[in-house]
Amino acid sequence: MSDILQLKITLKGSKPPIWRRVLVDKDATLEDLHYIIQHAMGWYSSHLWTFELGNESFGPVDKGGMGFEPGDVDDAAEQKIGALASHEKAKFTYTYDMGDSWEHQILVEKVLSRVPGQQYPFCTDGKLNCPPEDCGGIWGFYNLVAVLQDPKHPEHKEMKKWIGGKYDPQKFDLAAVNRRLKSGG
Repeated sequence: MSDILQLKITLKGSKPPIWRRVLVDKDATLEDLHYIIQHAMGWYSSHLWTFELGNESFGPVDKGGMGFEPGDVDDAAEQKIGALASHEKAKFTYTYDMGDSWEHQILVEKVLSRVPGQQYPFCTDGKLNCPPEDCGGIWGFYNLVAVLQDPKHPEHKEMKKWIGGKYDPQKFDLAAVNRRLKSGG
């Protein structure tokens, strides 16, 4: 039975591409996928988000907390991934943080059979470190990297302090991603 989707999640505008490859159950909801992406990319789920598939938008519907007004988006908690994108080469967009507008392209690379004993979701590969939260979108991220790499830059000390010391844009820790996915946090 083919019920696992191999998804490639790529941060749009990143050069070279920042991406993750994850295996997810096709019965997971889009809300589940939001948290999977958060854990895989290294985000903290502190901003609004949407999925765009064709002319449809899905996101968190306000239930007394952070979310969109009912009717502005379809409820991501009620939509299964496999019902919208269950075939190879299907593509859709995930946007995180409406201010910074971190857009991700999601590609269904393969539809696979479940492996007995394997826990899902599971990250199989990826490249480069995720940008830090609240750094100003893709442009702000590349500016931050340039400032951090130039000890003579007038904002170097301030940005280094803001980021908490050290940030390595080349680092990708597959084991850490899978620990976050396994623990859900």
